[in-house]
Amino acid sequence: MISFTVAALVFGVIFLAELPDKTALAGLMLGARYRASYVFAGVAAAFLVHVALAIAAGSVLTLLPHRLVQAVVGALFLAGAAMLLLKKDDGDEEIAKPADQSFWKVSGAGFMLILVAEFGDLTQIMTANLAARYEDPVSVGLGAVLALWAVAGLGILGGKTLMRYVPLKLITKVAALVMLALAGFSLYEAVVG
Repeated sequence: MISFTVAALVFGVIFLAELPDKTALAGLMLGARYRASYVFAGVAAAFLVHVALAIAAGSVLTLLPHRLVQAVVGALFLAGAAMLLLKKDDGDEEIAKPADQSFWKVSGAGFMLILVAEFGDLTQIMTANLAARYEDPVSVGLGAVLALWAVAGLGILGGKTLMRYVPLKLITKVAALVMLALAGFSLYEAVVG
């Protein structure tokens, strides 16, 4: 059974953490050059792979003692918040253009770009942490995938417009504050039990 509360919480956390990341910029650049539906198909498939790997890692963590898992999850959320707050802007990265604009070439380029660029990324680590924390892989996976797809869709269809109205620094700070709150809850549970 799916917990919509867990899925909504995961959606919010992953959405805020991924929004200032390179995915939105990569999606914006690919979406500006190619058919949006082709780009989204490749990006969406890559995010499914990432979330499945993160959920598997989080499920392994649930086999460890509860207090240890909460301490590790809390420490990782603290590290994630620090990464968001201390991260420097990388600037725009140039993306290689496929030779033709067929579905398979464009979606393949989007898939490979996200698969490589996002492997071991903060949101993948956060998804594993959330899967371990809530012990609900389906709800966590659903929330994470929908959040990543939403960010990719925003990037592909209108990232430039969004960034005009919502400063990237504000989005990053909100995501870091949410992660700090989750770290506090996890560390509290690790100490109190």
